[in-house]
Parts: sequence; structure tokens; C-alpha cells
Amino acid sequence: MSKPVLITIGAIVTLMGVIFMFQGLGVIGGSAMTGSALWAILGPIIALAGIVLVVVGLRRGRRS
Repeated sequence: MSKPVLITIGAIVTLMGVIFMFQGLGVIGGSAMTGSALWAILGPIIALAGIVLVVVGLRRGRRS
């Protein structure tokens, strides 16, 4: 994947993970995930995966 694609996908995944976490914690309401401990745990894990994608995207091309 190209550098901008990885960074964009990583940013979107990070944002989704943060939203999932806040829904799991009950900060954001209006979905089946609201107040669910599962999403309070999975959200940060998903966000971390997104951050990894962003870092990989930013580092891509420096090795050449």
C-alpha cells in the first residue's frame, strides 16, 4: 500500500477505536455498544492498531 493510503486508513481506524471506546464507556450514547465493557476494552486496542498503521505509513519510504 502507498504511504498516503496507510496514513489515511490508520487515522480512520484510530478514530473509530476512540469512538468505540467512548461508546463502551457510556460517554457517547445511541447505539448497542453504549455502556458495553467489551467495546470499552476493544476500542483502545483498535485505536492502537490504527496508530501502528499511521506510524508504518509515515516510516514507509525512509528505508530507500
